[in-house]
Amino acid sequence: MSCVFWDTTVAPAKHRKGDVVSNESLANLLKEERRFAPPADLAANANVTAEAYEQAKADRLGFWAEQARRLTWASEPTETLDWSNPPFAKWFADGKLNVAYNCVDRHVEAGNGDRVAIHFEGEPGDSRAITYAELKDEVSRAANALTELGVQSGDRVAVYLPMIPEAVISMLACARIGAAHSVVFGGFSADAIAKRIEDADAKVVITSDGGYRRGKPSALKPAVDEALTRVSVDKVLVVRRTGQDVAWTEGRDVWWHDVVAGQSAEHTPQAFDAEHPLFILYTSGTTGKPKGILHTSGGYLTQASYTHHAVFDLKPETDVYWCTADIGWVTGHSYITYGPLSNGATQVIYEGTPDTPHQGRFWEIVQKYGVTILYTAPTAIRTFMKWGDDIPAKFDLSSLRVLGSVGEPINPEAWVWYRKNIGGDKAPIVDTWWQTETGAMMIAPLPGVTETKPGSAQRALPGISATVVDDEANEVPNGGGGYLVLTEPWPSMLRTIWGDDQRFIDTYWSRFEGRYFAGDGAKKDEDGDIWLLGRVDDVMLVSGHNISTTEVESALVSHPAVAEAAVVGAADETTGQAIVAFVILRGTANAEDESLVADLRNHVGSVLGPIAKPKRVLPVAELPKTRSGKIMRRLLRDVAENRAVGDVTTLADSSVMDLIQTKLPAAPSED
Repeated sequence: MSCVFWDTTVAPAKHRKGDVVSNESLANLLKEERRFAPPADLAANANVTAEAYEQAKADRLGFWAEQARRLTWASEPTETLDWSNPPFAKWFADGKLNVAYNCVDRHVEAGNGDRVAIHFEGEPGDSRAITYAELKDEVSRAANALTELGVQSGDRVAVYLPMIPEAVISMLACARIGAAHSVVFGGFSADAIAKRIEDADAKVVITSDGGYRRGKPSALKPAVDEALTRVSVDKVLVVRRTGQDVAWTEGRDVWWHDVVAGQSAEHTPQAFDAEHPLFILYTSGTTGKPKGILHTSGGYLTQASYTHHAVFDLKPETDVYWCTADIGWVTGHSYITYGPLSNGATQVIYEGTPDTPHQGRFWEIVQKYGVTILYTAPTAIRTFMKWGDDIPAKFDLSSLRVLGSVGEPINPEAWVWYRKNIGGDKAPIVDTWWQTETGAMMIAPLPGVTETKPGSAQRALPGISATVVDDEANEVPNGGGGYLVLTEPWPSMLRTIWGDDQRFIDTYWSRFEGRYFAGDGAKKDEDGDIWLLGRVDDVMLVSGHNISTTEVESALVSHPAVAEAAVVGAADETTGQAIVAFVILRGTANAEDESLVADLRNHVGSVLGPIAKPKRVLPVAELPKTRSGKIMRRLLRDVAENRAVGDVTTLADSSVMDLIQTKLPAAPSED
């Protein structure tokens, strides 16, 4: 058995007219001969069998129409797909449904009101068990409260909360009354919040005094207050979580417990068109302005629900499911809120970090609740590997029967460690590829069907059409590499970029005519299975999160000591990629001043949020540029990763690389 690990920095970069790495260089980057067959008992009782691939291949639209019938519709759709105006799709357009009803009420009506919907585990150790009947009451009260605050169908509500039940309740309450939610990751800065509120024209913000992180309260409301010095909303609904003192604006700010708790637990959900907006979720773009990805109701819920049922083989009567993502990312939307709850799952929601109060916290939670399905990120898995095999070995993880991976390509070493040390060398791993834009899983193994390969997402799910093409849009042969594209519309696809249809077309549909370009490099192995090779443009993938180089560079240049900046993502053992910044300082700034480097890192963190803080900052005299002024980030990646610098013949001044070829200083300790 052999195993050669890929380097995600070699993905092609012709997208957005950058530099090209030939398709040949993408081929054969990884050879992995280990294979793992599905457990016999799982295969014998799997929710989805190999027959699904044949059904979908024979009648793709008929297949999706059948999956839509897994939902409860107020008006059954008669039309599956309207693709008359590509790339603007309509799925189940003449159908009507209420998404929150599908996630809550129908399970209570089916007699499952006593089933636990959410096991909440707070970082300090507090816990709550919320049944479906209780969740229905809470969502109804929150829906009534939002209505009382003036929110109507078609409005937008911004949500800036920690990982507490009220985050899920808020999302479902918005869906119940037909208001689109825009969830903002709780680590984002005031500036990021303000931009998202402004772009979505949000009417209300739901936030909290704070949440618990790394053993202490972490304030959230001050960031909202600062954001609202630049934009305005009608009301701020505040959940009391930590008891921290908060500033208060009378007439605007209201406590959740004052407004929601007293509401009636009765609320009649209204049916909305399948194409009614469900949520806007902002993701970094290659310009400074975040992209508001718009998802609608019927098609999105169909695919989120089906893929959760199929890929995790969920048995709602017996499984305990745990997705470790944050509600602020699309994984938290599709596989904490909408997918699991539409399927009547019992799930765990954990507020804190995996090393608080000790490095075995995740495994303590698995043991406590008898978690059977675990869905987490390669970054977390690599961190657990670094901490040592002995930590998970202290806990009873025998309940786990399916493991999932999400957010970035997982290297085979981490995949095998995950299976052995967490899955007891028996639980199949479903390595899933999808995006904020796709809405739900697109490429993944089926745990009762697929003979899995460590590191490969393997093949498109039933009903999904994906392939790998070369620079001229020709499908590559098995063993070849290139660009991952989607060739047919899918139910949970983004409908547009909020307020900017042309940007939607230009960003996703202009590179390859008639095909959605995912922005990722990929290869097909000799069996035709797909291996993801990372982003091909200038968006960095840090701990599973897409971060624009432009946004980080803009933040750096906003510091008075910085004249110019270039940012690259460099391979990192823990986070997949780490942000490395090269900066040209203004005349009076001292490049040898270590406190300045720390100040620049902190400055980016304050402007964009901690997730965007560079791991390393290197002051340089010049940046490598072409004659047209384009910064050659490929060469900076060479420096950042401490390897031989590539071809410099296209530079306006090739001697520049001599000035900056030096090893980076040691990485600073993480905050």
